[in-house]
Amino acid sequence: MRFFNTEGPVRPEIYYCLPPLSRWDLNDVLGLIEREKYFRLHAPHQTGKTSCLLALMAHLNRAGRCRACYANLEIAQPAREDLARAMRAICGTLASAAQIYLGEDRLDGWIDTQ
Repeated sequence: MRFFNTEGPVRPEIYYCLPPLSRWDLNDVLGLIEREKYFRLHAPHQTGKTSCLLALMAHLNRAGRCRACYANLEIAQPAREDLARAMRAICGTLASAAQIYLGEDRLDGWIDTQ
């Protein structure tokens, strides 16, 4: 039985939801990615940003033209006054995301953790 989710990423197989990739102009986003342009997804709290990005990651990986993974970099926020600590946190998070979403372990040890 499916139900409504009120927090965290939506998993369409469990929760009622709008299809995440239908909530934005997917062709525009794919065009930005194709042209190697940065973009920012900005929206209010609890509006589906993470769910949309996870769906985009799955879409890109299914297409096979690139390898995408999702990483929440908020872990670096407490270390914003210590650049070296923040970068270690970011690199560690990226390495973990690559392992989780892509089965990729080449980023382990990517940055000196001393």
